Amino acid sequence: MADPWSGTIKGVSGAAAVVPGAAHWTRLPQSGSLAPIMIEVRQLGQLIGAEVRGVDVKKLDGDCFATMYQAWLNFNVLVVPGQELEIDEFLAYSRRFGRLLAHPSKSTRHPKYPELTMLGVDKWLPDGTLNMAIYLRGAEGWHTDGAYDEVSFKATQLYAVAIPSKGGDTYFASMYAAYDALPAPLKERLEGRVGAFIYGGRQGRTALLDEQARSKPPVFHEIIRTHPETGRKGLYFDPGKILRIEGLEQQQSDDLIDELTERMIQPEAQYRHVWHKGDIVIWDNRCSYHKAAGDYPPEEDRIHWRVSIAEG
Repeated sequence: MADPWSGTIKGVSGAAAVVPGAAHWTRLPQSGSLAPIMIEVRQLGQLIGAEVRGVDVKKLDGDCFATMYQAWLNFNVLVVPGQELEIDEFLAYSRRFGRLLAHPSKSTRHPKYPELTMLGVDKWLPDGTLNMAIYLRGAEGWHTDGAYDEVSFKATQLYAVAIPSKGGDTYFASMYAAYDALPAPLKERLEGRVGAFIYGGRQGRTALLDEQARSKPPVFHEIIRTHPETGRKGLYFDPGKILRIEGLEQQQSDDLIDELTERMIQPEAQYRHVWHKGDIVIWDNRCSYHKAAGDYPPEEDRIHWRVSIAEG
């Protein structure tokens, strides 16, 4: 059997080109040292997901980070296992991808770090019952983060702090593949169409928001969206946040939303992440969907630090 970590080796100058379809190694010099370090980038899913090994994200020089960033653009989801971070270190690394945004759910923000959301914390109500809004957060269905913002989120990044003994995986899928699989007449029908998006969507799921956030008006995004960095088209869609598709009668809009919900996930374009403590996972909300499994033992902890990353 071939070594799953085998691939091409690039020299010490510049970042390696990492593309879907093969595993890659790149060797880059560690900052301030003549001794090279090895960055290993391995493809995980058939069309989405890559893992990087051999790095400490607290010590990345520019070339190393450039290699990782390009792998992330190529594979939509980037996994960096085995990290040991304090909150300020996690935030500093996250800022290398872009500006951090405070999540609209104020109740789940860290009290000292508003950019940081604490996923899975305080899931028990005062009467001892399970707060399902916390336990099932992210598990209600396939979605993309930040579609309710006028400038939608570039990325979301999680750091695994506590992981249950079983369950609690996260699923990812490609928007590129969703678009590519659409029939040509449907692509033509959607070209130039705009969706109205709002937190909670048509179902009005706003339990984690305060009153001010609940009154925020919808925002508008093109359904067929060209990625600003890769130039590839994807189906930008979130059945849990979209209110309607502009220019259509309500029933036509609902029917089209239902059809897109059925078509958005392509089986060959998925990756399922099994979490381990110390994993960092970043996904590109401009070209990928995700959902949590929502199936771990509720008496056990599943806690992640989470940041939302903006363009620029």
